[in-house]
Amino acid sequence: MALAPRLDLRQTQSLVMTPQLQQAIKLLQLSNMELSTFIDQELERNPLLEREDADDRGEVEAAPLEPITAPEEPPLLDGMVAGEANEAMDVDYDNLYNNDSAGDSVDGEAFAQWSKSGGRADFEDGESNLEQTLAGDLSLRDHLVAQINVDVTDPAERLIGLYLISMLDECGYLVGDLAEVASRLDCPLEKVEAVLARLQRFDPAGVFARSLKECLALQLAEKNRLDPAMQAMLDNLPMLARRDLAGLTRVCGVDAEDLSDMIAEIKELDPKPALRFDHVVTQAVIPDVLMRRAQDGGWLVELNADTLPRVLVDTRYYARIAGSAKTREDKTYLSERYQSANWLVKSLHQRATTILKVATELVRQQDAFFRLGIQHLRPLVLRDIATVIGMHESTVSRVTSNKYMSTPRGIFELKYFFTQSIGSADGGDAHSAESVRHRIKALIDAENAAVLSDDRIVEILKGEGIDIARRTVAKYREAMNIPSSVQRRREKSLGM
Repeated sequence: MALAPRLDLRQTQSLVMTPQLQQAIKLLQLSNMELSTFIDQELERNPLLEREDADDRGEVEAAPLEPITAPEEPPLLDGMVAGEANEAMDVDYDNLYNNDSAGDSVDGEAFAQWSKSGGRADFEDGESNLEQTLAGDLSLRDHLVAQINVDVTDPAERLIGLYLISMLDECGYLVGDLAEVASRLDCPLEKVEAVLARLQRFDPAGVFARSLKECLALQLAEKNRLDPAMQAMLDNLPMLARRDLAGLTRVCGVDAEDLSDMIAEIKELDPKPALRFDHVVTQAVIPDVLMRRAQDGGWLVELNADTLPRVLVDTRYYARIAGSAKTREDKTYLSERYQSANWLVKSLHQRATTILKVATELVRQQDAFFRLGIQHLRPLVLRDIATVIGMHESTVSRVTSNKYMSTPRGIFELKYFFTQSIGSADGGDAHSAESVRHRIKALIDAENAAVLSDDRIVEILKGEGIDIARRTVAKYREAMNIPSSVQRRREKSLGM
């Protein structure tokens, strides 16, 4: 067969991910805060986009300012001349301001005349600053520096103390080597240790500790409870973490009742004493979907209008500048910006419509959960929603990521309603894994002296029609940070 070049014409079909389609897919999985940031960036890049704000719907007419008039003179009392008016009002202008180096007081009548002409007695500019009147949050550094200024008088020790404050982490622990501090400050190591011992008596108790053991010891010493038995417990904190109560009883030399009291005292201590000065404001979750009960007994599902970006295409501006474009580059740029703006507005509308579709179907599928509680949360996968609304599973997955819905039972992420299924022991409907975890926790919380083992929990759940294995119960229990039956029985015996 001879090899020769030739031309072939073939027709094929393929899915091409255009930049516009990639942008639409990206918008689906953005949260409301990420979407707001993305819209701000697009508004900066595209001059044909504008945000529809409340201020655009109408300008508020400013109210006319009233003329400022000088205050009237205080009225004269009967039998009093004008010069005695200030004495009658109990105003001593000499006490308000006296900066005369010769000790001469300011003439009262002259000061009153100056004050009448518009001046202030405190020599301020007359503009009040509301921010200066607000109480600021006290930081850990300011709190410790104030104590150093009172307790430490030696300048060298104060400098060492300020340096040690800069070495504290967010929990109040001292991070670093004291030998390195002594080398940097060119002072003896004994002096640094002496200053540290002094700082460890500061408030809050436990600050400047170098380990958890030292932090707890400082707090117990503050309460005068650091006896030999308690010190032995602090020396064996790993045994306490393992709940080796028999070993702790032997090491500390106390009986079970005293050990229970010691553990209760340890629990009352603060392992991170500096976190009380942490004033980081937790951002509240803003739901994307709002759900409420309708008058006919059903549910109303709607999008949160506060989280929906209102972006418009400024067609009037485009029509005005498109006619003045001369070069081909200008016309191409305006055309691309116009198409990009239209596509963005269309993508945002499609995103809102898709979220509403998915949320509405979720409410319909989990109707029993909203009416009766978590015990009736049914198992659900992405395929169940995608099949009903006619979309791909990946689209449903993107829509439910980082989206929240406000319901009568609280605010839930849309991903919360998708759970695995656990078979029924009597051949009935399957159970949701989340509802089974809730049932296991309820059984353990309700146990009294008789501690339920994992095998006993399996028997109870099978009696309720839930077919579950023992290892699954153990996995769910460990995921909820619930100790085993042996550890729970040991804790209950000591009253923990």
